[in-house]
Amino acid sequence: MRIGYVQFRPTFGKKERNLKRALKLLEVAAKLGADLMVLPELFNTGYVFKDEVEIRKMAEKIPDGATSKALADFARENDMHICAGICEATRKGFYNSAILVGPSGHCGTYRKSHLFGEEKIWFKPGDTGFGVFAAKGAKVGMMICFDWFFPESVRVLALSGAQIVCHPANLVLPYCQTAMLGSALQNRVFVVTANRIGAERSLRFTGRSQILGPDMSILAKSGTVEDVKVVNIRPEDANDKRVTRFNDLFEDRRPSMYKRICLRRIGC
Repeated sequence: MRIGYVQFRPTFGKKERNLKRALKLLEVAAKLGADLMVLPELFNTGYVFKDEVEIRKMAEKIPDGATSKALADFARENDMHICAGICEATRKGFYNSAILVGPSGHCGTYRKSHLFGEEKIWFKPGDTGFGVFAAKGAKVGMMICFDWFFPESVRVLALSGAQIVCHPANLVLPYCQTAMLGSALQNRVFVVTANRIGAERSLRFTGRSQILGPDMSILAKSGTVEDVKVVNIRPEDANDKRVTRFNDLFEDRRPSMYKRICLRRIGC
């Protein structure tokens, strides 16, 4: 299976331009034989909203919005799966969401669980949970940007059978790319982090998108310029959770000892 990411610089508020550029870069991935590609968080709108007028103007429904349909059309025409971050409009409000589309259309939606900074002003906390979806015979899960800071995110996906974690991001802190090495290893999964580049209003994004293997190997990595990367993987490698012949990461878990993790607040 060939998986990859697109790293680019969206222009805030220019949805059509951003979509057009992303599709152009996905054409490069298609020529490289990509089966699954990941785009950044909020790739078509930009990230730093200043008021509800902006977000209301740019949010769209999933899967019936123009961006979802365009990605689904591209996926069908190129026999590819695409995970992309989108500003989702619903009757309940707005969500920072990721979609997975494939040759057959919309496969699934994930809504960001852990909102970062001023996202809490505009978006509702995600209510989808961490689902796992099929893509070209592989099991794929999604999380978005700041979700990485909570190790439970990747662990729940791995326990649910995910072999590949798609991670659309707009990272501004310097820690994620290094920390995700541990997450990939501790859960024995592939992780595709698709970050954006450039600056927007008060924020500068770190780029450095990457693809990690279950053994903590760095299969692909970018700098801080526009880039498309596609690599070969064997999704089934993520099924092997053994550390030694005596130790299996998931068989050795002791959930009865982790109950405090599920408490809302933990006192000292």
